[in-house]
Amino acid sequence: MKRGFYTIMAAQFFSSLADNALLIAAIALLFQLQGPAWLTPLLKFFFTVSYVVLAAFVGAFADSMPKGRVMFATNTIKMAGCALLFFHDLVSLPGLAPYWFVMLAYAVVGLGAAAYSPAKYGILTELLPPEQLVAANGWIEGLTVASIVLGTVLGGVLIGPKVSAYLLSFDLPMVDTGIDTPPEAAITVICFIYLVAALFNLAIPDTGARYPTQARAPVRLLVDFAHCFTTLWKDKLGQISLAVTTLFWGAGATLQFIVLKWAEQHLNLPLSQGAILQGVSALGIAMGAVLAARIVPLKRAVGVLPVGIAMGVVVMAMIFVSWMPLVYALLVLVGALAGFFVVPMNALLQHRGHVLLSAGHSIAVQNFNENVSILVMLALYALMIKMDVHINAVIVLFGCFVSAAMFLVMRWNAANHRADPHLDRLIGEAKH
Repeated sequence: MKRGFYTIMAAQFFSSLADNALLIAAIALLFQLQGPAWLTPLLKFFFTVSYVVLAAFVGAFADSMPKGRVMFATNTIKMAGCALLFFHDLVSLPGLAPYWFVMLAYAVVGLGAAAYSPAKYGILTELLPPEQLVAANGWIEGLTVASIVLGTVLGGVLIGPKVSAYLLSFDLPMVDTGIDTPPEAAITVICFIYLVAALFNLAIPDTGARYPTQARAPVRLLVDFAHCFTTLWKDKLGQISLAVTTLFWGAGATLQFIVLKWAEQHLNLPLSQGAILQGVSALGIAMGAVLAARIVPLKRAVGVLPVGIAMGVVVMAMIFVSWMPLVYALLVLVGALAGFFVVPMNALLQHRGHVLLSAGHSIAVQNFNENVSILVMLALYALMIKMDVHINAVIVLFGCFVSAAMFLVMRWNAANHRADPHLDRLIGEAKH
């Protein structure tokens, strides 16, 4: 791998570490403000909505300047959103409870993340040849999931009684920081992690890739995005990989909150320990991602689809386990299956997007689809929580949906290959 790849990995690690630690800290802040239980999954909803609303614009923005500069600017927006959380008790919003300001501040973090993502993934296709994309995605996804593991665990540790008491015991001479609660102490540490990510962003090399001058008129950007959207969905390889990644990220975001609720109701664990279980499943994703990077070449990417069906079946076993060693083993297995089937699909989608479109625009289309899936599935989950559906019923419905959806995608892929037996020849072709 080129040296610049490792700088990108470091920048992505620290930015993702902060994102995931911040989610736990923001949930703790909602608990502190006595927000209703159904609001917790909507926290991620507010974070994600920018990916959908801005999808037509962030691709053009990512391609308008060197990707390292884009990543620096958008990481700064995330840091600003993180800092806004400190003002939850100082800003009064007419007719709204204080926890709604937390939701809006977290939406600012999502705004930065939405613009960060096309640059983060798009730079890989600029820097590396197609034959290295699966390996690169394996390492990026593995490192990202490692940051999810460490970020969720870090968030849980920072809001835990021992560490938070230690952080709150610090006093600056003649300065009243106004930091009085465990969530606020955690958010302070997380702001510094975003700062470290920004320093790595500044060190990312310019790949030399340049694209035609990007349109600025909103209507033109929407038309261009619609063209990119239909181009990827009409491509017989792009549509399969896009369908799988769309399903995966919607299911993955929902599973995050299912694990927290399951830990609370089924295992009687507090938020700080439930966050560690999130990290355990993410560890499995990292293992599956690295394994896929080693043994699955790009040309055999669609061969991993049956693993998605197995993941849905294994998820349903959660309702039968309560012995903690078995809980850990099951969550690692679920994560490993997820990581193993999504990494080759992600690499295939990036390759087809790069061949058919451009780096930034193809990732923007991918983000739009994936995050519409996240919004829909989180909204449905929040509705089930509001209706007091038992967590075991939620888990069974979730597992059945994932397995059924992956089965339908396999049928779809088989039909495409019957229509064009030589379809796989498109994999690995160079950009026209």
